[in-house]
Amino acid sequence: MILRNLQPRLCRDLASRVARRGLSSAVPPQPVPPLDQTLREYLRALEPLLPPDEFQHTQNKVLKFGRSGGLGPHLQEGLEKRARNTNNWISDRWVQWAYLESRQPLPVHSNPAISLPQRDYSDWRGQLLFASKLIAAVLDFKAKVNTGHLPMEYMRGKPLCLQLFPLLFSSCRIPGPKHDYISHHALSRRSPTHITVVRNYQFFQLEVYNSDGSRMTESQIHGQLLRIRAASWKTDKEPMGILTSEHRHTWGQAYNRLLRDKVNKDSVRAIEKGMFTLCLDSPVMRISDERYASRMAAQVLHGGGTFSNSGNRWFDKTLQFIVGEDGSWGLLYEQATAEGPPISTLLDHVLDYCKKPDPKRAPLVPLPMPRKLYFYIDQDIKRDIEHAKQNLDILINDLDVNVFNFRRFGKELPKQHGFSPNAFIQVALQLAYYRVHGEVCPSCDMVSLRMFRGGRTEFIRSPTKQTLDFILTFDDPNVSREAKLQLFREAVDVYSALTDRALHGQGLDRHLLGLKLQAIEEGLSIPKVFMDTAYGLATHWRLRTGQVPSNTDSVMCFGPLVPDGYAVCYNPQADHVHFSVTAFNCCEETDAETLARTIKLTLGQLQELLQPPPAAAAM
Repeated sequence: MILRNLQPRLCRDLASRVARRGLSSAVPPQPVPPLDQTLREYLRALEPLLPPDEFQHTQNKVLKFGRSGGLGPHLQEGLEKRARNTNNWISDRWVQWAYLESRQPLPVHSNPAISLPQRDYSDWRGQLLFASKLIAAVLDFKAKVNTGHLPMEYMRGKPLCLQLFPLLFSSCRIPGPKHDYISHHALSRRSPTHITVVRNYQFFQLEVYNSDGSRMTESQIHGQLLRIRAASWKTDKEPMGILTSEHRHTWGQAYNRLLRDKVNKDSVRAIEKGMFTLCLDSPVMRISDERYASRMAAQVLHGGGTFSNSGNRWFDKTLQFIVGEDGSWGLLYEQATAEGPPISTLLDHVLDYCKKPDPKRAPLVPLPMPRKLYFYIDQDIKRDIEHAKQNLDILINDLDVNVFNFRRFGKELPKQHGFSPNAFIQVALQLAYYRVHGEVCPSCDMVSLRMFRGGRTEFIRSPTKQTLDFILTFDDPNVSREAKLQLFREAVDVYSALTDRALHGQGLDRHLLGLKLQAIEEGLSIPKVFMDTAYGLATHWRLRTGQVPSNTDSVMCFGPLVPDGYAVCYNPQADHVHFSVTAFNCCEETDAETLARTIKLTLGQLQELLQPPPAAAAM
């Protein structure tokens, strides 16, 4: 089915279906925070960013908006009524506003990539053996979702919502003229039984279930991948997948032209309905060990360009697993269906499964040849592809990706001193940014709201006043170590408190967005508080951050939200932290390598603040 304007009907239908499948969890509905609380927290978030006169001007607007009998309480009442009558009062609106109405290209701007630890093979034979294992692992996860045997997940002792897991499979984003749609097929009566495999820009439909309904074994899948390799040895095909990298309006027009032909429509539908896509990438140019992690993260993120593996992608697809010939691999996902936390659960299952031997022997039955998907390319489509190739290469060349492993300490050090590791790193990132640019900036850190039914994500804003106070004193030699340590502790504690409030549904950003969209839905003028320059400044996220709480040495990578910004993602392990830093080369003010180098330096100096060398401690 195709889900237009996404979700009210979907959420009701899905809630009942996942309950029948045993995936419903006893999670409460997401609360609508009190209006006065959100407005108070909004002013606190603005305080470090605005000069006093501008802050006073904005404060007057905020107070007027929240006044009894005014527009704010009216919109609040609308949200509370919506919360009583929907699966979730903000998730569908958030998905529509943040993803489906965005017209930017999906690669770099939207789709996150996860680069995973290199496997121990270095040729196409090992590539296909591992890919077979990977496919079997994902199918095993899907079976647990379908049968209700997915283990319950908890956060801080609270059960997490599992409603998104069935949507991960057989789903795809569809370009539209004004906004996109989600095509979802896994819960239909005839759930698809195939995946798509792409190699050398050529797509294949691979059935992964036997005629009796049983899943194919790893050896069966391996045999089919060998046949696909033999049928895709030429590289002189048009890279059809490049079309999905375009600006959404441009791709929407090309999509309609493409589907006029019956052969093309059949091939596109096979890709969209497939449970997921496997991308068998060709070898890439060997580079230094120092830059290898950055190159591999970029390969997963965008394919490396039109002369590399970008044609081996269908960026609209919810799940795309990338497997290279040199042991590199990862996952690229489209997040209108689900953000990072459910994806991390899937990857943890895949990694555990890959440690086990193949549990089944292959039945001695002949298998049909994987079906090659053909495309009829006329002059219009050829021109669309050429334009898409040029635009994607420009985008890729503009993105600087810097991945590094900070090895001096990991999350255990902050824990030893009573700090939240995430809050510790967030304050460090603010300090590093200030050292590079001489000012603080609006920053967002995404947290999961899966403790609530249908919950998606919330932003934690920084810097706070306490963070700014710490930043302004850290490099001052006239301030004592004890005073700096106290200010640092206050900054980390305040950020931890913001995190706790956000996790419990008391964040401010989704609430502010909900109020704004409620006004639009009721046909009212957008409230002045959202037209204020302060609101535009506070939502110009120059520092987009995200933690990947994974049990493995994975690295997430995504592009900045704004042209003059950065994206910083990190994965804290016990004794080290993986980082990725991205910035656009076209912006003269930002530099990913400089910020990465400053983050390393800053983290090391914060360690010395907590654990001063003996000579410094004696002073």
